Amino acid sequence: MRAYVLLVASIAALGGLLFGYDTGVISGAILFISKQFALDDRLQAFTISVVLIGCIAASAVAGSVADRIGRRPTLFAAGCVFLLGALLSAFAAGEAALLCGRFVVGIGIGLSSVVAPLYISEVSPAPTRGALVSLYQFAITIGILAAYIVDYVLAGGGQWRWMLGLAVVPSLVLMGGMVRMPESPRYLFKIGKRDRAREELDRIYEDPAASKLEEDSIAASLNVKRGGLRALLSPAIRPALVVGISLAVLQQVTGINSVIYYGPRIFEMAGVGSAAASILAQSLVGAVNCGMTLVAIFFVDRVGRKPLLYAGLSGMFVALTVMAYAFSQPHLSGSLGTIALVSMMAYVGCFAFSFGPILWLLISEIFPLPVRGAGMSVSTLANWVGNFAVSQSFLGMVERLGSPATFGAYAVLCIVTIVFVRTMVPETKQELLEQVRVGAA
Repeated sequence: MRAYVLLVASIAALGGLLFGYDTGVISGAILFISKQFALDDRLQAFTISVVLIGCIAASAVAGSVADRIGRRPTLFAAGCVFLLGALLSAFAAGEAALLCGRFVVGIGIGLSSVVAPLYISEVSPAPTRGALVSLYQFAITIGILAAYIVDYVLAGGGQWRWMLGLAVVPSLVLMGGMVRMPESPRYLFKIGKRDRAREELDRIYEDPAASKLEEDSIAASLNVKRGGLRALLSPAIRPALVVGISLAVLQQVTGINSVIYYGPRIFEMAGVGSAAASILAQSLVGAVNCGMTLVAIFFVDRVGRKPLLYAGLSGMFVALTVMAYAFSQPHLSGSLGTIALVSMMAYVGCFAFSFGPILWLLISEIFPLPVRGAGMSVSTLANWVGNFAVSQSFLGMVERLGSPATFGAYAVLCIVTIVFVRTMVPETKQELLEQVRVGAA
């Protein structure tokens, strides 16, 4: 892995850090926001999930924007939006203003969640593409962990405005970094700037022969007829669209963001006493999330995408089953907090080395270049719609069905996902982007 490529991927991955921070920080901040603004469960859920409405809106158009103005300017714009959203949230005078700020933050997340993995995949050599795109998920986990630590440090004074406002710092770093970053060589080929594209390929590869092979592969892919969103429904591309949308939804309905958004609330249900203790327990979960993502970075290009998915989803199933059982047994009430913490750490750890990074990697790989932006937009849009549905339904499911049935349903969906991966998802390890084909696998 060349230092230059690692630097470019790391700067772009800052969009993931902001993604993680802004989605994770609300889990602690909401404990104090709900008290200050007297929010019931419905308004708490909407305060958490309004950011997802911005994500849905932005992800629907992010691919088109990236295809029109370029990957690099779109990521710079995302940094600007993150900055504005953080300031609006921190200085919100009331619930309505706070909702507005969180919606703007969602727009930034929606833009970066499409364009950052897209950009990284297009500047990465095939042998290390899995690790480099996984840096995006690693940055998300760092952002989530940083959010939990900030929440814990500021919980004593209930300083939720500082919790939300500190996102200003990585926003400025992302903006400054993207000013100096190159444009994706694939985008440059796409818009006809071949000389600049060749220069960038030469900077990515040390071997001229590898650079030429990549150039020929990109040129061949550009002969495919363009058609934007309409082309996604063509028989040749439809299987990739089905895989992208299905994986994006399954990543959410297996329950990960119930833990990210409502972790402190789950710990309170398990008997953990104070808000600070719940946030500290959530921070331990965040540390596992961050550390286990390194497993994906080290192994995704060695063992492949599908073996990691099988292992991670199996572990998620076991952890969720244990949680469902523990919450169903009254005699475990004294140790329920410990069981919930261990189970959540195992669940998040298994997600972190599998479904977390590999979703973003696969949807950046499976679409041909002429429709890659549109394909990633649609897949990411499906992910955010699933995220919104889970965040809105979790508290209601717990109230109506109970905690055991809720966690049990997530466990069953892990099995459904394993079957889908086995039958539909291709192995893309070590392949040039333009050589990836989706069909029965």
